Amino acid sequence: MTSAPVAPPAAGALTFFLLALAAGLGAANLYYAQPLIALIADDIGLDETLASLVVTVGQLGYIVGLLLLVPLGDIVENRRLIGAILLCAAAGLGVAFVATAPALFLLAALVFGIGSVVAQVAVPFAAHLARPEERGRKVGSVVSGLMTGILLARPVSSLLAHWFGWRAVFLIAALAMLALAVGLRLALPARRPSGRSSYRRLVGSLGPLLRTQPVLRRRAAYQAAMFGAFTLFWTAAPLELSSPAFGLGQQGIALFALAGAASVVVSPLAGWLADRGFSKLATGAALLLAIAGLLVTQLGVATSSVVVLALGAIVLDCAATANLVFGQRAIFMLAPEIRSRLNALYIATFFFGGALGSALASPLYALGGWSAVTVAGSAVLVLALAYYATEFRRRG
Repeated sequence: MTSAPVAPPAAGALTFFLLALAAGLGAANLYYAQPLIALIADDIGLDETLASLVVTVGQLGYIVGLLLLVPLGDIVENRRLIGAILLCAAAGLGVAFVATAPALFLLAALVFGIGSVVAQVAVPFAAHLARPEERGRKVGSVVSGLMTGILLARPVSSLLAHWFGWRAVFLIAALAMLALAVGLRLALPARRPSGRSSYRRLVGSLGPLLRTQPVLRRRAAYQAAMFGAFTLFWTAAPLELSSPAFGLGQQGIALFALAGAASVVVSPLAGWLADRGFSKLATGAALLLAIAGLLVTQLGVATSSVVVLALGAIVLDCAATANLVFGQRAIFMLAPEIRSRLNALYIATFFFGGALGSALASPLYALGGWSAVTVAGSAVLVLALAYYATEFRRRG
């Protein structure tokens, strides 16, 4: 059987909604711990200098899942694959709920990080179901769900931890993964890829694909810089907000994180721009916008204004969200039969940038305060802009 045809409008809307929900809740698993670092580290006995590992290990697990599980989307029935990945996430989250030692929690983070790649099976699935002329918008709608999950994970986990303790966050997340596994199995159409490659050859093809696909390399590099700055900001932001300059508690940090959720409205607009051929110019605008957002956050910290800091966060988040859509739309137009592998390489590369950003946030903030965070994030984005500029020189 070949890929499922595009469903009728009503059924199609439900399908894309479920894929967006899976993408959002799956991606959220990686970010629940971000505002809870201090609470978790103190409870499980993790040294404060290593506290950011509760986020970084999950992101590393995500990269492992991207490289070892997501390529299966090119040869394994997608609905079944999504269900299996969701069960993996539920298992990891359940272990995190009961973990009382650093090693056990970090192992759980690795497992639920691997299981969180459900989002990256859902996005290519959406691209397969959409007609070419609307692919940007449909992918944008699922990416909107993904970014909603990323952006709401922090405030939701902060509020739940305030009311019920941090362990409740992971219990509820595990139950949500189990419910999704059942619901998606019943509701999603079957999609059996036509690929017949062995798993070994499938994974072995990732390196050659990266070498032979210049569009993939470029889009991954742009988004790696963007996501590195994004995670650098959001990992350091709770440290600044809880400092004497702002003095916010867990609830205040949660409300601040809600500001970033405003950027989800950008995904459909970015998809619309991409469908009309404006991805190249819009990419440069997004990189410049991200730098501007970081500079605005510096002004917010300098003036101790949480409103200005939130405005900068919104600008940065809008830039990161839009650039993600531009990148995925570009790589999904390359070759349908290798779409899952292209997506896996794209996301793995920029999530590596994100993992570096989250890992460096605490030491940078400790050494140089918010100025160090701003300079580091802006410097990476300037390098990305320099690379982006070579597109014009090469073709000029």
